[in-house]
Amino acid sequence: MSKPDDRLIVALDLPNALMALKLAERLGDSVSFYKIGLGLLTGGGLALADELKQAGKRIFIDLKLFDIGATIERAVDGLAQYELDFLTVHGDPHVVRAAVAGRSERSTKIFAVTILTSLDRSDLDAALIKPGKLADLVTERARLAFDAGADGVIASPNEAALIRALPEASGKLIVTPGIRPHGSDKGDQKRITSPATAIRNGADHIVVGRPIWQASDPEAAVLEILKELQNA
Repeated sequence: MSKPDDRLIVALDLPNALMALKLAERLGDSVSFYKIGLGLLTGGGLALADELKQAGKRIFIDLKLFDIGATIERAVDGLAQYELDFLTVHGDPHVVRAAVAGRSERSTKIFAVTILTSLDRSDLDAALIKPGKLADLVTERARLAFDAGADGVIASPNEAALIRALPEASGKLIVTPGIRPHGSDKGDQKRITSPATAIRNGADHIVVGRPIWQASDPEAAVLEILKELQNA
């Protein structure tokens, strides 16, 4: 069994908590950090988070919360009681400030989503997002989120180096989805790279889902990623 490396966060983007738990049990001690997203929330996601936490795993709840400040503060206050490790909100400064207030002195780290890795400039145009290079917008959103109190940001591996270079990024964390090991189908992601490249670009953690749980041998897929991280 390979030694776990918590730079790897395995996304449990499965239809229900039972299937996700079976995968976690299959991966065993080779994985120490799991992501539970919005799609699993109504399928027992919070109960699964608690069960995995009790088993000694680290937990990243990826809900990308967005609402008025008072609602965000109440929601984060409730979620932080689960002693989650990471929680995502949208990177708008008012949302980040409210999340930090709701978290209070508890240990949950607040991560701001910059721009989803499934989007490109044409998607931003369709959403009436201001003109400019996507990388510049991501970097600026990261800077604003750090100023608002975020413990870290979620960004594509392509922008990780730019964010890491920000003075405001000192002491902050960068988590990168959009990771595809060599030979993997990129699926609906548009801004992707390999695990080693993401780490070299400045990411602290990478998130990998489908290349693991869709693999015929998920344990072997994890092992290959861990080997690549060791050589990053």
